[in-house]
Amino acid sequence: MNPWLRVFAPFAVGYYLSYLLRNVNAVIAPELTRDLGVSAADLGLLTSAYLLAFGAFQLPLGLLLDRYGPRRVEAALLLIAAAGCALFAAGDGLSGLATARALIGLGVSACLMAAFKAFSLWFPAERQASLNAAVMAAGGLGALTATTPIGWALPLAGWRGVFFVLAALALLVAAAIFSTPEKEKVGAGETVTDQLRGLGEILRSRVFWRFAPQTAMILGGFMAVQGLWAVPWLMHFNGLSRDAAAFHLLLTGSAMLIGFLAIAAFVIPLKRRGIPPERILAVGMGLGVAANGAIALDLLPTHAAWFFLGLVFSVGNLAYALLQSEFPPALSGRVNTALNLCAFAGAFGLQWGFGALVDVLAAGGLAQRDAFQWTFAALVLLQAASYGWFLRGSRRD
Repeated sequence: MNPWLRVFAPFAVGYYLSYLLRNVNAVIAPELTRDLGVSAADLGLLTSAYLLAFGAFQLPLGLLLDRYGPRRVEAALLLIAAAGCALFAAGDGLSGLATARALIGLGVSACLMAAFKAFSLWFPAERQASLNAAVMAAGGLGALTATTPIGWALPLAGWRGVFFVLAALALLVAAAIFSTPEKEKVGAGETVTDQLRGLGEILRSRVFWRFAPQTAMILGGFMAVQGLWAVPWLMHFNGLSRDAAAFHLLLTGSAMLIGFLAIAAFVIPLKRRGIPPERILAVGMGLGVAANGAIALDLLPTHAAWFFLGLVFSVGNLAYALLQSEFPPALSGRVNTALNLCAFAGAFGLQWGFGALVDVLAAGGLAQRDAFQWTFAALVLLQAASYGWFLRGSRRD
């Protein structure tokens, strides 16, 4: 059977599930706040527990992927995700729900990185950027599902019922990925010492630290907002209803999907025409920072601003293929997970910090709308600084 169906499709469904689980709390945030009676900081901590567990496991995950291959590693971890979804659905207290959310994050921590590793084993190097974008399109579908469709399901099943369904879906995806074909792993004969030495080479390299800050602040910031704070921002700052705010996230997810499909289709033809992926990444991330600035200052109509935000941030996945190309294939799992650690560490810190800063500013006397605006502005400044570092590295190279 065609590797596209045997390999690509199961891993794409896995990433669809990962993105859905990452963002689902953004739509159910009002229900969680009402049922649990939590503050903005507590809600940020609860939701970002996913990001903390996800990010903390990235370096060990890279070692496991390079040693045991993507099929076994992701299938095993998805069983943990299924357990986490079931525990979240049955949980009551904040600590129990945060623990369940962390298990979900751990369980889906391999979904994108295992896909990248599988593609490096099954497909030629020149197709990596387009394949990465194609699997990110599956994540875009997950982001779409975590918007208005989840909002439609809430009156029927409630947020607990939604998570029981997600637990069952995780089990099905685990079985599908475990059934994918095995392939000899480049570098599988390395000792643990050799693997750790290779990881150290990545973390000491100048090229890694050129990409890392931008990935943490810009991609991580986008994940933090899309995964939780977009709906509260639109409700408190723009005065929208929850359904209208969820529709804006649907627009963002739709734009991401369009962007991912466009990259998958055109990145190779554009490279042949003299427009390399690195230039696409630099322009896209710069426009992403500008889009966030426009949102913070309320300069554009909300529908246009959030659609454009999703469209330009879709180019961020090119960083993984670009960085991976700088290292031998045997290190591909460790390279991608090291960069992914930066993305999720940034997302965790920014997602939690966003809520904490809103609470601090509101306690200091600012109106809720102003507290949100100042917090969003602080995020944009951090992103602009990291983007400047990336451009400085480009000029130096």
